[in-house]
Amino acid sequence: MTDDTMIRDMMARARTAQAAYAQMNQQQVDAIVRAIGKVVYDNAEELAREAVDETRMGKYEDKVAKNKGKSRAIWNNLKDKRSVGVISDRDENGLIHVAKPVGVVGAVTPTTNPVVTPMCNAMFALKGGNAIICAAHPRAKNVSSKTVRLMQAEVEKLGGPADLIQIIEEPSIERTQELMRSVDVLVATGGPAMVQAAYSSGKPSFGVGPGNVQVIIDTDVDLEDTAEKVITGRSYDYGIICSGEQSVIAQKDRYQDVINAFVAHGAYYIDDQAVADKLRGVLFVDGHINGEVVGQSPERIAEMAGIEIPEGTRVILIKSNGSQDDILRKEKMCPVMVAFEYDSFEDAVAIAKHNLEMEGAGHSAAIHSNTPQHVEMAGVALPISRLVVNEPSSITAGGALTNGFAPTTTLGCGSWGNNSISENLDYKHLINVSRIGYKKDATPPTDEEIWDQAS
Repeated sequence: MTDDTMIRDMMARARTAQAAYAQMNQQQVDAIVRAIGKVVYDNAEELAREAVDETRMGKYEDKVAKNKGKSRAIWNNLKDKRSVGVISDRDENGLIHVAKPVGVVGAVTPTTNPVVTPMCNAMFALKGGNAIICAAHPRAKNVSSKTVRLMQAEVEKLGGPADLIQIIEEPSIERTQELMRSVDVLVATGGPAMVQAAYSSGKPSFGVGPGNVQVIIDTDVDLEDTAEKVITGRSYDYGIICSGEQSVIAQKDRYQDVINAFVAHGAYYIDDQAVADKLRGVLFVDGHINGEVVGQSPERIAEMAGIEIPEGTRVILIKSNGSQDDILRKEKMCPVMVAFEYDSFEDAVAIAKHNLEMEGAGHSAAIHSNTPQHVEMAGVALPISRLVVNEPSSITAGGALTNGFAPTTTLGCGSWGNNSISENLDYKHLINVSRIGYKKDATPPTDEEIWDQAS
């Protein structure tokens, strides 16, 4: 079967399934969405083990936590939302909102998140009454396919068509490109080239940009608590998460105290630039992250660089060489961070902004501060779509039970990252909304009232 014939067959089955699914009511839809999240939650350990074994990336225990945490948080966010038929009654402006499916969603998923990304995209797509076809990364095809088969079985148990969720069993560039050309809407989670291909497909697309989360540490925080939170975020799944912390930006008068706190919580600190250069040479190849270090343990990275680190090291923390183009200012998808000193808080924001402009503009930043004015200053000045406050960024920027970010695996980066949204992807992005407009009950304002500067 040729690539285009295969995708046409999958699309035909998806459209048939979606047409049948569109007849289901909100209660039936929600039961299915809950079930496909719950099956990943219930099989978290097995899927985590297979993900680590197949992709050779990340940390088993953290992937278990991710499978459970994302499924739980996403369903908790979706369960009370109306997404079928009339979703809001007539309001004060005379408008009634009606949700309608977009049709068939195409989801290109990465090797870094081969379980939760297909699950997340499927939950969003089905919440909106759509069908979905996934194209997994070849290095994660087996565990992604298993995840889809588990979800398909749950759909069938509840009377839905199994073809609502499909996956390309043997993925290839050609098949993924054909899928992109065929679906109604694309969700692309992965590298810049793939995201660019999605935006060039001619179909409405939601993509992501690179992360490079800058972490500003204010002078008024508990350093032990902050160090533990930042290291927890940076070490999570061996640094594979795009919202993972990348830097430590500390005030120079407290810099050594900050470093001491980080070391006490499992960081190995390097200020010898000759040693740091060995790591620079391993982490980056021709200015880009070395794929061999992505999602690897600190021990493995140290071994590759030919240096020794203490047993039990959770992250490697390297002092910047002070150069404005130090390559360590860029995203490092492994448990390695770079440290900077700042004078005033404005200087801290300037360092973070410079690093984001090198890479990661539009994604996320984090701040540990108890001064609201400083938090707001960072939020206003930095080219970011989300600022995480006093939490581990990698496990909360994508939404958590502890904050208001929509739980997701696709974090839009706005125009800075060449993305169509500057928020977390949600089910609302995968529905069309018709608006029924009645005449307002209120009397329209006069011209004098409209142009009155005092009003």
